[in-house]
Amino acid sequence: MRVYEINKHWYFEMMVRGKRYCRAIPEATSEKDAITYMQAFRTDLLRGRLDLIEDYGKERFSVIIDDYIKYAKTNLKSTDTVIPIAKSFNSLWGKKQIKDITPKLIENYKSERNGKIYYQKQIKNKTVIKRISPATVNRELGVLSKIFSIAIDNKKAKENPVAKVEKLKVVNKLERHMTAEEQERFIKFCNHDYSYLNVSANELEKIIKRYRNYSYDHVRDIALISLNTGMRLNEVLNLTWDCVDLTKNLLCALNTKNGLKNDVPINQTVRNILYNRHLVKENNYYVFTNPDTGTRYGSIHKAFTTACKMANVPNFRFHDTRHTFASRAIEKNTPVPVLQEILNHRNIKTTMRYVHNSFEQKLSAVNSLDNY
Repeated sequence: MRVYEINKHWYFEMMVRGKRYCRAIPEATSEKDAITYMQAFRTDLLRGRLDLIEDYGKERFSVIIDDYIKYAKTNLKSTDTVIPIAKSFNSLWGKKQIKDITPKLIENYKSERNGKIYYQKQIKNKTVIKRISPATVNRELGVLSKIFSIAIDNKKAKENPVAKVEKLKVVNKLERHMTAEEQERFIKFCNHDYSYLNVSANELEKIIKRYRNYSYDHVRDIALISLNTGMRLNEVLNLTWDCVDLTKNLLCALNTKNGLKNDVPINQTVRNILYNRHLVKENNYYVFTNPDTGTRYGSIHKAFTTACKMANVPNFRFHDTRHTFASRAIEKNTPVPVLQEILNHRNIKTTMRYVHNSFEQKLSAVNSLDNY
């Protein structure tokens, strides 16, 4: 242990438990001050009161990624997205030390990742290009931020570098609602009824031949249940027969997004769908059982996209069925708190995102002032 002066600035150095510490002492104006500070530092160090920066961040970044993956598997309901993101960061920076993951490194990652081409294919003399969106990059940064938050709790990192990196601006897509006419065409296509198509007899024959061996009954019924209950796709796909109570006209939605059990009321449309499916359910555990696998459908994305395309329902995602349900419910004067419970939102502010007054309602509001 010793203190020393260089150019009127005091310093100390010492060895504690085999580790060398060297510090400047800006507050010291004399040797006595420097010794007092050094002794206090040593005391705090031995008592474990100091969180010294150099003791943090020397482990490999892969260590805290492993910690995050263990956390995700234990605590998160769905890990299909977050774990692959964590593993991609491991491939990129896993061999670096934790302290080397700086805001500048993350900023560079953000810039290079945004807009990067991840799919390119030539289709009918047209090049189809898909790029990574700002929303995707923000989701990845969200996972990275959580990795560091857990590391800080485990005293493996001193600070979260992601906190110093601004997220990308995201231009929200316009919410798409399915009209009654679009819904009618959608149902007709799923029923192999192509009478709505304005095509030649030759073209119609080709369409019939192309789709006659494909069943879209499950796509039709899943979409109609969501359009009439506001349930998310996974909630519908996860429905088992013990979740269905036709005597009380309700469904018990399990594995919901927020983890809360949700009792969903059903109308006659949904009741008829479930009743007809129950008649032929045989030994199926799930309401919608994939005949090829004997278990629930993993996804209906491809079939749903095809049905929308053939029914001329453009730019419509399955989640838009939930938007459509909420919009129709508001148009029928459903109170927002009631809608909040049906949609199973913790916060009513989330429900308000789905609340859009129709143009007719707005027009009626201003017309009512004509004779004021």
